[in-house]
Amino acid sequence: MKRKRKIGRMDKGFPLFLPIITVFCILGVIVILVARRTTREMSEAAIQNLNESLDLIQCTIEAILNKDAEFQKLMAQEIARCEDPEEYIRSYQKNQTMVKTALILTGETVGISSTGETFSEDELDFSSGGTIDGLDISSSYLNYMGTWAYSIRCPVVKGDREIGTLYVEYTYDSLDRSLPNSFYDNRAMLYIMDAKTERFVLKPKGMGERSAGHVNLEDYYRANDIREEALRAQVEECVRNGENIMFYHDIRGKSALNYMWTVNGGNIYLIGYVPVEAIQQEGKTVNQNILIVVTVMLVAFFLCCVLYYFNQRQQNKVRKEREAERELHNKQLAEALQAAQLASNSKTMFLSNMSHDIRTPMNAVLGFTTLLARDADNPDKVRAYTRKITASGQHLLSLINDILDVSKIESGKVVLNLEEFTLNDLVSSVDAIIRPMAAARSQKFHVTVKDIRHEYLIGDETRINQILINLLSNAVKYTPEGGNIWFRIIGLKQRSSQFEHIRIEVEDDGYGMTREYLKTIFDAFTRAENSTTNKVQGTGLGMAITKNIVELMGGTIEVTSEVDQGSLFQVDLEFRIPEGQADRLFWEKSGISRILAVDGNMQDCNTIQNLVSDLGISVDIVACGEGALSMLREDGSKGSYHMVLLDLDAPDMGDIRTVEEIRKALPETAPLLLMTAQGAEGPDSMEEVLRLGYTGVLTKPFFLSALKEKVAEIQAGGAGKMGEAQTDEEGSLEGLRFLAAEDNEINAEILTEILTLEGAVCVLAENGKLVLERFEESGEGEFDAILMDVQMPVMNGYDATRAIRALGRRDAAEIPIIAMTANAFAEDEREALKAGMNVHLAKPIDMGMLKKVIRQYVRKEGKQ
Repeated sequence: MKRKRKIGRMDKGFPLFLPIITVFCILGVIVILVARRTTREMSEAAIQNLNESLDLIQCTIEAILNKDAEFQKLMAQEIARCEDPEEYIRSYQKNQTMVKTALILTGETVGISSTGETFSEDELDFSSGGTIDGLDISSSYLNYMGTWAYSIRCPVVKGDREIGTLYVEYTYDSLDRSLPNSFYDNRAMLYIMDAKTERFVLKPKGMGERSAGHVNLEDYYRANDIREEALRAQVEECVRNGENIMFYHDIRGKSALNYMWTVNGGNIYLIGYVPVEAIQQEGKTVNQNILIVVTVMLVAFFLCCVLYYFNQRQQNKVRKEREAERELHNKQLAEALQAAQLASNSKTMFLSNMSHDIRTPMNAVLGFTTLLARDADNPDKVRAYTRKITASGQHLLSLINDILDVSKIESGKVVLNLEEFTLNDLVSSVDAIIRPMAAARSQKFHVTVKDIRHEYLIGDETRINQILINLLSNAVKYTPEGGNIWFRIIGLKQRSSQFEHIRIEVEDDGYGMTREYLKTIFDAFTRAENSTTNKVQGTGLGMAITKNIVELMGGTIEVTSEVDQGSLFQVDLEFRIPEGQADRLFWEKSGISRILAVDGNMQDCNTIQNLVSDLGISVDIVACGEGALSMLREDGSKGSYHMVLLDLDAPDMGDIRTVEEIRKALPETAPLLLMTAQGAEGPDSMEEVLRLGYTGVLTKPFFLSALKEKVAEIQAGGAGKMGEAQTDEEGSLEGLRFLAAEDNEINAEILTEILTLEGAVCVLAENGKLVLERFEESGEGEFDAILMDVQMPVMNGYDATRAIRALGRRDAAEIPIIAMTANAFAEDEREALKAGMNVHLAKPIDMGMLKKVIRQYVRKEGKQ
């Protein structure tokens, strides 16, 4: 009975077991089918994603090529408007995109390039017939830098006539900056191939590591073991027809999806592969989960359902991650495209701003020239027009100089000229420029120097001067009449004993700036916009140049400002301290080892003590004139103090009798120096004190070099005579004879008239060869100097100078040759000096500078 019951239970369980097995099998089959379908769909989605990524890369590259072609057309239009297209090409500076420009005039087989070399189209291959925005593009080639490049040629049309062809060379490396930094987590491979030569011209960064030396398509086949003739023939047919192709092939033992994607109508190709396991990463995860599900189904149906539920949730998570990754790739490609568009727009904006700012003063020059011709018989109007023409011309020249400075700084061509200089000379030169500007607007200009330990420093004095002039001239321009300008040089705590740490402060109580404008003040072509400041002329480049120079020197610049309260600029710089700057020998020979300083300002007293501390000179401080007299009388021995520094701003120093008493209390040969601020007036009857002998005026702020010069002057008996010597120095050009090379008729006429007004004689020649011939025909000493243009037909100024210096005549090696040229870069000056010229002057010529140079180099008896 028991056995029957047991068999009965087994009979009941077996039919139930069969349906369960059947259900398990059906579920297993369904799960397997679903898994395969999911894997297939995910693979198709991954391939579609690859297509979209390649399309975006294609669009990005084509957008860059089209923008380059569009910009080249603008260049061609600009060249067509130039009077000298070849000069435009020579002066054009290469950038990160365009490394070389060239021009071949119509009817000629060779032309010139921006690198200074001759250029021929024979070097390029345009036979592929490829175009970009209607312009022909060459096959790829290795340029002189060893970088793969291509050239685009564009006709230069003037009116309805083609006057030449513009060639611009671009490097493929410039495309790399606009491509995504990662491609399938760096597991995929991507090259850019030139379609005609089948050379690989670029491997973008972030596109997988080069596992074999892929140089061209054939090398790519060999390295990746692609040997099937049918497949290679199919690939060649697609390349020939400019079509896309994808095919599966094993790469180093792993299945991969290979692709060849056309760009710009098949001129170049995107070539590479993506491992199938990278494409099917999600599918692989699904298969692993399915294996787990099938295994678990053997345990229990319920557990199988639970695992299936978690599996579906995992699939959704992976799918979302994949979509997020695809969106990230799309975003990166879109950002790269936007960056390319912004770069193109910035070029257009720069040209637009430059055109507007140049045309504004040029319009004034041309307009007043027209009025000048109309009112030539009215002297008052002629003088008024010429003043306005001169002002507009100076503004135009400052704009051009600023643009050239920005261009040189951004291209990295600015090199600091580190030489020893003194803070005294720096402050004096700045004061001489800014103080008259401030006085013309009834402004007060305050100069303060404190806590300086070393006056002699090493740095680029010209660039420091440029920083100061930019900041101080802006302070004058943007401060109303009657305002205040403060210029401070403050010594900070030294970070190293070999460097002086200095802070420069420029403060004003002028219009001030808004917080919004402070964010862009150091950007090029930006100016504060309001009804008051709009009346002030400016290029909008001064602050950008200033910041770049400060950073080039390793310093920092900061600005704080409030509207209607004023602005404060702070520049922190470090300068090397030259060795052995303390001139003890001078002070020992002068017999000065003890000084009495009369000054109520302890800050000035500390400055004096700091600067003379290394010279073995002791300094006693007293606050007023009566105190100084007491110390001199109580000392007993009249010769204890070897010099007195007397601040005229000290208490009771307005009385001239106190100064006379101090002078009498000193030894007869002990210098008495009256210190006064620049532009300040001393007490009445100051001339009487200066006649007492060994008495002079020392301008504040206090500098050791100025003190040394004044002491030497007084001891030499030359007090008060400097002004006369400087006045007599000016002189004129009366009686001098010049040989001038100038091929431009207008410039030649201007130069002749200016020299004639100065009483000089000017003999003109149209080119360097005529100058050489005229000099050979002249008698020895007939000409006092040669004024040499550089860019001239037949023979340029450099060759003419070398030829003159090579003549056997004695005066050929001695006659001053002055370069007067529009080439204003530092390399142009070096080239002029290398050719044998004495000095380089950039056009437009400053007559004062020309006279100064002539006085320096022309030493002819009876004429200077």
